[in-house]
Amino acid sequence: MPKNKISADIYDTAIWKQYPGLLDTLLVDHSMSMHNGSPCNIIWATDDYEALGKGYGFHDQILPGLISGECSGIIRPHAFKGDEEKRTRMKLHGEVSTPAWVCNAQCNLVDKAKLKKDGLFNIENPDRTWTVKRAKIKFPKGMSWLDYINDSCLEITCGEAPYLVSRYDASTGKFIPVGHRVGLLDRKLRVAKENTTSAQEWSDAAVMAYKSTFGYEWQGDSLLIARQSMLYTFIEYHRHYFKCDPADELIFEIADIVSWNLWQMDGLRGVVPGSCHTHGRGKQRCKGCASKDLPQAMHDHNGVYALFKDWADGKIIEYHTLSAGIDEQHPDK
Repeated sequence: MPKNKISADIYDTAIWKQYPGLLDTLLVDHSMSMHNGSPCNIIWATDDYEALGKGYGFHDQILPGLISGECSGIIRPHAFKGDEEKRTRMKLHGEVSTPAWVCNAQCNLVDKAKLKKDGLFNIENPDRTWTVKRAKIKFPKGMSWLDYINDSCLEITCGEAPYLVSRYDASTGKFIPVGHRVGLLDRKLRVAKENTTSAQEWSDAAVMAYKSTFGYEWQGDSLLIARQSMLYTFIEYHRHYFKCDPADELIFEIADIVSWNLWQMDGLRGVVPGSCHTHGRGKQRCKGCASKDLPQAMHDHNGVYALFKDWADGKIIEYHTLSAGIDEQHPDK
C-alpha cells in the first residue's frame, strides 16, 4: 500500500505486488476447504458479476486473477457503486451502508454497557460528528485492559464490517483518519496502545484483539472488502503509532486470522451460501430448507456448514452449533 495514500477504495494492486500470496490468504474459504479436503476460495454468491463472463457466476470462486491487475477495481465498496447497482443490491440482498455516526453511536452503547460509563472514547455531536476523548481509557473494577481486548464481538451480516473497523464512512466512502476511528476493533487497538510500551508489545496485543473479533457475510465481494479493511486497519495503525510498516510475517499472521474470523455464510441457515441441494431419486429438497421451524431447521441442512476457529483452544467449530450447545468440533489442520 503506497505510503500517504488516503482512500476508502482498498482495492490497491500495489500491496498485492509487495506481498505475493497475501490476496490468496484473504480469499480462502476454510469451510469449503475442510469440506472438500483441498484449498477453496470464497465464492461470489451473487449474480451481479456474471455479465463479465466465465468465472464470475454465483457459485464461482473468487480468484486473484479475476480481481487484480487489469481487473483491479471490479469489486468496489458500496459507496462507490452506481445508483442502480445500489438499488438492486438493496432489493435483492438487503445491502445497506450504515453511516459512520450510526456505527459510532451504537458502539458507544456497547462500551457504555461494558465499561459502566458513557463517553469514554468520544463525545457525539449534534451535527453527527464526534469529538475524540484523548484521556486514557479507565476500566471498571474487575475488568482489565486485556479483558477488554479479549472480549469477543461479532458483527452479523457484516457487509464491509463498518462496526468492526471504520477506515471510511460506508455511506459516503470518505476516509477516516486513524485517530478518529470508532469501530469495535479500532477501540481495542487504541486501548492496546495506551497500555503497551513498544511495537512488539502492541503487536502482541493487537493479535489478541483480532482473534476476538468476528463477523460473517453472504456476498463474496463485500466479505473480501471487509477482510481487506481489517488487514489494512492493522497496517495503518502500525504506521500511525510506530512510523513504519509491520513485519511481513506479522501481516500474513493477521491475514490468516482475518480469513478465519470473517467467514462466508447464509446467516439463516448457517451454511455456505447456495450449498444446500436436492438429493435422491425424487430430488427431495434439503430437510432444513423445507422446514418452517427455523431454529431447528438450522441443524437440518445438507449444505456445507460454516466454520470458525476458537483461537483459545485451537478448535474449529460449526457456527450453527452455538445455538444448541451441540458439540461439533473439527481438528485444527
